[in-house]
Amino acid sequence: MLGLLAKEGFYLTGEEHKADVLVVNTCCFIEDAKKESIEQILDVARFKQEGKCKALIVTGCMAQRYKEEILNEMPEVDAVVGTTSYDKIASIANKILSEKGVKVVDFEHIDKQHLENLPRILTTAGYFAYVKIAEGCDNKCTYCIIPQLRGRFRSRKQAQIIKEIYTLAINGVTEVILIAQDTTKYGYDLNSSHNLVTLIREISKINQIEWIRIMYCYPENITDELINEMANNNKVCKYLDMPIQHSSDNILKQMARRSRNHELRNTIGKLRSAMPDIVLRTSLIVGFPNETEEDFNNLCNFVEDIKFDRLGVFSYSQEEGTVAAEFENQIDEDVKFKRKEVIMNLQQNISYDLMHQKIGKIMKVLIEGKISNEDVYVGRTYQDAPEIDSQVFVHSEEELLSGDYVEVKITSANEYDLVGEFYQYSK
Repeated sequence: MLGLLAKEGFYLTGEEHKADVLVVNTCCFIEDAKKESIEQILDVARFKQEGKCKALIVTGCMAQRYKEEILNEMPEVDAVVGTTSYDKIASIANKILSEKGVKVVDFEHIDKQHLENLPRILTTAGYFAYVKIAEGCDNKCTYCIIPQLRGRFRSRKQAQIIKEIYTLAINGVTEVILIAQDTTKYGYDLNSSHNLVTLIREISKINQIEWIRIMYCYPENITDELINEMANNNKVCKYLDMPIQHSSDNILKQMARRSRNHELRNTIGKLRSAMPDIVLRTSLIVGFPNETEEDFNNLCNFVEDIKFDRLGVFSYSQEEGTVAAEFENQIDEDVKFKRKEVIMNLQQNISYDLMHQKIGKIMKVLIEGKISNEDVYVGRTYQDAPEIDSQVFVHSEEELLSGDYVEVKITSANEYDLVGEFYQYSK
């Protein structure tokens, strides 16, 4: 959307009060995201009086799900744009600016194919970029609204993805982060030999790319072929984001997840056998309907056994329109909160032990910034995805630049972050 707006002559600004057009891209996956989206819309709406704003546009998942409510209850909003109408953003903005008082609603078919060769503007630092390899989801998880908002799973063509990454690479990107609602399913709908493994191999041929990171991997589709490719491809980060949601077979079945406890353990065992240095990230849901103390204890034992390197926990959110919202035996909010706290405390202790095992090691670090007035830089290792995982604080009397890859000797650690000394530039 940013690329299309810029192409049509809009000047992009980070100062909201100076903008003629404000676009709020929303989420509504869980209740907290919904509240945050609403608060953001109301917050920027004040710039219609306090700033220059003449067009307030709401896009994304909440727009897709609640278009009528947004228009009826938020008169400040001038346009509501569905998840597949992103290519219309510039024409919609121009229409509102040119026709006083007009309200625009634009929704296309939910299964619309991804449009290629659109301009793009990076909102991340110039050395890493998220690359969406597919849209939509065919999984039928009972707690999830995404298939209703994003449509069926649609893989992008491999050649188009490679073209995008090549363009990013020649403009300075060295780390690509592959994302989709289910990355491991990439290619199954293309009627070709292309899958996640063949995509990774093609990306690896781009000289400028140092790191390939894979997010949102459903465990059922983590094949031996993918594990072997990760293990033997030096450009693939030995890092996997694998949201399992739970470990109790009873709850997994009610969630309509396809893996069971023994299968999760088997997949994790294969990953760690092939890559002893792999870092595994997961996310869990506590307080799902009908979750008994036995189910919860099963999850606690699983967390203690597996010792995930990175772990996030969500309290179950009862989302209207989902199958699980109609289940009996919904769990009280205070029980959800207590269970979440128990898991997070378990994980904090696990993380503390794992982080301290890194003291004395020399690790490759991607520098991302500097602490003001100190000879201390901030970076991350292959073990850390940007914005969600750990950081490394690097002491260096030599000036380092954001985007540099350096080797760092780890000298201390806490539960989540590392501290180290600059050793040398990475070769």
